[in-house]
Amino acid sequence: MIEEISIRHLGVIGEARLPLGPGFTALTGETGAGKTMVVTALGLLLGDRADTGAIRSGSGQALVEGHWSIDERGAVADRVRDAGGDLDEGALILSRSISQEGRSRAVVGGRSTPVGVLNEIGQQLVVVHGQSDQVRLKSATAQREALDRFAGPELAHVLGDYQEVFRRWMDAQSELDVLVADRDRRAREAEDLRAAMTEIEEAAPRRGEDDELAARAERLTNVEDLRLAAAQAHELISSESLDEARDAVALLETARRTIDRVSGHDPALEPIAESIANAGFVVGELATQLASYLASLDTDGGRELDTVQERRAELAALMRKYGPSLDEVIDYLDSGSSRLLELDQDSDRIDALRLEVDADRARVMELADRLSELRRTAGIRLSERVTSELAALAMGGARITVDVTSREEYTLSGRDRVAILLQPHPGADPRPLGRGASGGELSRVMLALEVVIAATDPVPTFIFDEVDAGVGGASAIEIGRRLARLAQNSQVIVVTHLAQVAAFATNHLRVVKDSAGTVTASSVQQLGGEERVAEMARLLSGLPDSETGLTHARELLETARELVA
Repeated sequence: MIEEISIRHLGVIGEARLPLGPGFTALTGETGAGKTMVVTALGLLLGDRADTGAIRSGSGQALVEGHWSIDERGAVADRVRDAGGDLDEGALILSRSISQEGRSRAVVGGRSTPVGVLNEIGQQLVVVHGQSDQVRLKSATAQREALDRFAGPELAHVLGDYQEVFRRWMDAQSELDVLVADRDRRAREAEDLRAAMTEIEEAAPRRGEDDELAARAERLTNVEDLRLAAAQAHELISSESLDEARDAVALLETARRTIDRVSGHDPALEPIAESIANAGFVVGELATQLASYLASLDTDGGRELDTVQERRAELAALMRKYGPSLDEVIDYLDSGSSRLLELDQDSDRIDALRLEVDADRARVMELADRLSELRRTAGIRLSERVTSELAALAMGGARITVDVTSREEYTLSGRDRVAILLQPHPGADPRPLGRGASGGELSRVMLALEVVIAATDPVPTFIFDEVDAGVGGASAIEIGRRLARLAQNSQVIVVTHLAQVAAFATNHLRVVKDSAGTVTASSVQQLGGEERVAEMARLLSGLPDSETGLTHARELLETARELVA
C-alpha cells in the first residue's frame, strides 16, 4: 500500500505531503484547489505520460515521490531488484520528475530506470478509476477483462495455456504461409542453384589456379625471348662451340691451373686456388641449370598457350557470375550446397508445419471452448452479485447481465465476445453500458464490479477520482459504504466532493488553496476532530461555520460509523 506521497511544483500545488496508510482515505477540497493534481501525481508515479503543462508556473521542474510498503517476497519486489533498485525492510520509494525542457526521470528504489518500469510495477500495485475509466468500461475489452478477473485462478490458468498455444499456432501458420507463398520462387532459386553448382563442379576450379595460369600465360607469351636469353647466358658460361671461344668455365679452369703451378712458392695462394676451384664448380652448376631450363622450354608453346588462355577464360566467366574472385566462386559452391539442402527440405518442412498447425488449431479450439464455458459460468455469478450490489447502491430495480457469445475468429483472448448489459428497471430491455447508462449509473456499476471482483482478485490499492459524480443523497451514502467495505481488504483512496462519501473515510485529507497575488498555492492537511466536522459541513452546505451544517455533519459522521460497524 501507499504510505505517503510528496508533491512539489505540480499544477497549483507548490508543495504538499499526503499521509495515506491503510483503510479508506478521502481527499476533499474546494473546486480548483488541486484535487485532480493528486491523481495526476499518482499517475506520474505509475508511469503515465509526462506533460510539461502540469509543471507549476515559474518552476523549472515538478517532482513526485511515493513511499510504498510491499511484500519483499512478491513479484513487485522481484521486479524492483531486476531494475537494480533496493528495498528497506519492505519499504519501496518511487519518484518521478519532469522538467520544462520535456525531460522525465524515473527512480525506483534509488536507481534510475526507464519510465516503463514504473508502469510495470504500477499495474501490480494500483487500480485507478476516473471519468476516463467509466468510458473505458463501455469497451468490450474492459468488460471481458473484468469478467476474467472475477473468474479467478482457474480461468487465468486456462487462458495462459490458451495464449501459449495460440501464439505458437500463429507463428507456425505465418511460417507455413510464407513457405507456401514463396514455394515457386524458392523452386526457381533451387533450380538456378543446381545449374550454378553443376557449372562450377564441372569446371573444378582450384584456389590460386587463376594466379598460376596468369604466370604460365606470361611465360608462354614470351618463350622465344626467354629461350634466346637463356641460350646466350649458357654460351657465355659454358660454350659448346668448337672454335677458340673462351667461356667462363674455361677461363676459371685456366686461372686455377696458373695459380696451382706457383702456389708451392707461397702458401698464401692455396686458399685463393681453392676459391677459384669452388667458383668453377658454382659456374658449372649454373651452366647445368641453364641447360635444364632450355630443355624445359616446350618447342610447341603455342598450343599450350591456347589451352591456358581457354582455361583462364573459363575461370573468368565463373568469376563474373559468382565471384568476383576465384575463392568466392569456390565459397559459393559450399554455401550454395547448404542453401540447396535447405530449399530441398521445403516440402518436408511444409508437411511438418501443416501437422503442427492442425494440432495447435485443434488445441486452441479445445481451450477456447473451455474458456467460454468458464466465462459463461462466471458471468452468471458475476451478474447475480453485481445486481445485488446495485440494489444496495439505490439501483434496486436495475439488473446486470453478463452476455458471453462466441465469434467465428480466434484471438489472443479466445473467441468470446463479452458484453455487460444494464437493465435499468423491470420491463426495460437490457442495453450495453455504452448506450443509455448515465454517468452516475456507470459510477455505481463500476464500484459494484470492483467490490465484487475484489473478493476473488484483490488489488493492493484502489484510487477513485470522483466515482460519485452524478449521484447524491442515499445513493452517495451507499457508495461511501461500499468504498468502506472495499477498504477492509484493500487500500482505497477517493477524490470526492460529497460529504456522504467522505464520512466513511478513516483518513480525511483536505487540499487547501491560498492565494497570494497572481500565484495560487495549494497544500494538503490531515483532518481530525472539529476540523473534519467543519470540512464536512462545508461539503454539505458550503458553510463550514453554520451551526446547522455542523450538526448535520456530526450526524452524518455518526451514521457512517454505525453503518460500517
